[in-house]
Amino acid sequence: MSNWFKSWKKHSNSIYRVIAFLVAIAIVTYLLPKTAKFKYEYSKGRPWMHETLIAPFDFPIYKSQDELKREKDSILNSFRPYFVLDTAIETAQIKKFIQYYNQSADKFKAQYPILFKRKIKNKYYYEKVKENIIYSLKQVYFKGVIELPEQYIDKPPTFEFNLIKGNISEPYGLSELLSPKAAYQLIKINTLNGLGNMPPKVFDEAQAFLSDLQLNRFISPNIRFDHDRTEMEKENLVKNISLTSGKVLKGQRIIDTGEIIDSKTEKILNSLKKEYEARMGTTKGMYIILFAQALLIALFFIIIYLFLYYFRKDVYENLLSIIFILLMVVFLIASVAGIHSLGRIPLFIIPFAILPIIVRIFFDSRLAFFLYIITIIISAFFAGNSFLFVLLQIPAGILAIFSLFIMVRRSQLVRAAFLIFLTYSLFYAVISLWQEGDIKKIDPRYFGMFAINGALILLAYPLIDIFERTFRFLSDVSLMELSDTNHPLLRMLAEKAPGTFQHSIQVANLAQEVAYKLNANPMLVRAGAMYHDIGKTVSPIFFTENQTAGFNPHTELDFEESARIIINHVEEGVKIARKENLPEQIIDFIRTHHGTTKTKFFYNSYMNENPDATPEEGMFTYPGPTPFTKETAILMMADSIEAASKSLKIYTDDEIDKLVEGIISSQLKENQFINAPITFKEITQAKEIFKEKLKNIYHARIQYPKLKKKKKKKESSEKSKKEQD
Repeated sequence: MSNWFKSWKKHSNSIYRVIAFLVAIAIVTYLLPKTAKFKYEYSKGRPWMHETLIAPFDFPIYKSQDELKREKDSILNSFRPYFVLDTAIETAQIKKFIQYYNQSADKFKAQYPILFKRKIKNKYYYEKVKENIIYSLKQVYFKGVIELPEQYIDKPPTFEFNLIKGNISEPYGLSELLSPKAAYQLIKINTLNGLGNMPPKVFDEAQAFLSDLQLNRFISPNIRFDHDRTEMEKENLVKNISLTSGKVLKGQRIIDTGEIIDSKTEKILNSLKKEYEARMGTTKGMYIILFAQALLIALFFIIIYLFLYYFRKDVYENLLSIIFILLMVVFLIASVAGIHSLGRIPLFIIPFAILPIIVRIFFDSRLAFFLYIITIIISAFFAGNSFLFVLLQIPAGILAIFSLFIMVRRSQLVRAAFLIFLTYSLFYAVISLWQEGDIKKIDPRYFGMFAINGALILLAYPLIDIFERTFRFLSDVSLMELSDTNHPLLRMLAEKAPGTFQHSIQVANLAQEVAYKLNANPMLVRAGAMYHDIGKTVSPIFFTENQTAGFNPHTELDFEESARIIINHVEEGVKIARKENLPEQIIDFIRTHHGTTKTKFFYNSYMNENPDATPEEGMFTYPGPTPFTKETAILMMADSIEAASKSLKIYTDDEIDKLVEGIISSQLKENQFINAPITFKEITQAKEIFKEKLKNIYHARIQYPKLKKKKKKKESSEKSKKEQD
């Protein structure tokens, strides 16, 4: 059992890595559209690059989306909505008016005495007014009072619709009906006209009486919009639109090799593709398609696996990094699948460039571009025009990597988003001109999609922070913050060990220059250099750069104790860094900056005093480990060279050359770089940079001549003395 557990523990990382890849393969395979893939790639405006295509079976020619949209718009534009006549409105409103009129007679009798006392044709005026209003209401409702919904409120009088009366639907024009306002005016005019010639006083009182009656309360539209019937009829019309516009027979030639694909041919090819993929979607065909898709996706992920194994061993060995990379790829493909399932939203709004941006920030450009290409190729299976999709995405991804080579400010991300938008727009415009040959055929909607895409790129900034915390990564933005000398730990270093603080700054400057030359991460090297000696704050006086003249506490200690104190600054530095939650990548610089070298001063001093003794070398040796990244190797060289340069008595070019060569040669002999991915060529380049920088720092300065004292005053006093004598 114990042997099994040991074996599992030994290989668990590899097993988890394989499981992560298998899960990613399964998810992506599940997300892919379960249809056969048409084997021909083509694009409008380009020549047909395959053999002459003959129709393998009969198939209809499907109308394009634009054609269907135009046909649908045409039908809807000429469509007449449905309104319904409600005959019960007239009866209810007239009854309501009569009831109100009778109940209010006593109130109005005192207010309008002439109408209630005078007669016309053996009837009082108020009775005649009542008859005229009832008659006018019947006229108005017979003609029809219509209420227009909001979408038709601005329609002209020529607007036509269908009016349902009982079981019959008849076409009507808006000009044939009355609005509530027009109906009110008509009732008022007809009522007054029905009273005949009246004396002025009667006319004025009749007008005032009609106003007080508030006749608009008895005018309710009896023709209302029938929403359900209208929508049902619209749907029926749209459903009846024919999806096809012709047919291609089996054996019919479709296109020859080299022939330019025009709009007509493209429509036929699209129809063949659609029919082919539909026919392959049978039960038997589905199993074959699923197997082929799983195998294809597995091959893509195997390529990623092999790339990491051979070219990014550090990422390959880190399970969290593997999970992060697979998560990024799967998440983007899942986004594509989700958008594709909606159907109406184009894939170009998805910010694919987020992947290379984030991967570049945490790893490198080569890995970012490699993963981006794989993701784009897989995503192209969802695109209607795979050629155009890939052709637009690749330049955008390349530009994203270039524009954020080192991200240290938010404004860089905004600039990158704008440049990505321009790249998409420029490439789309050029390709459209090539394919269509007409600037009017460029679809402006694409530029809107690209603008949304660019805006969504800004999501990378919060995502960087989330991924940084979740996967324990380190971005250039965080490295900039860590390198700031106002960081609390660096302020403490400057206060407790000012000499070490200055040494750290000099080491950071040297190491950063080398990192730029060797294509290492200069921001990481600088941050690591700033903290590599943080452990010296525990006992700063024991380190020469912090000692005052004439006092060295090591004179009171034996060599073993002195070596222990010096070596201990590495362990103390790791403790402080972990307590302050510094990233592990920075702690690596603290652990490795002395590697497994010896404290040579105390070791040699011990051997000189005890030539016959056999010392315990572990007491004089740093615990390590040795540098295991290019950045930590650069720091080890820079740290030793900067510290040793302070001991030079004369700063000539030869002395500086000897110093640099001697220190790095010693480190090579002691196998300090055996685990670091740094070549001899790069070490040679590093030497040259160190020499150049040290010579610039310690270059000989011009000795300014001293100002001679004036003797006139002295000569004048001597002359005066002689005269007195």
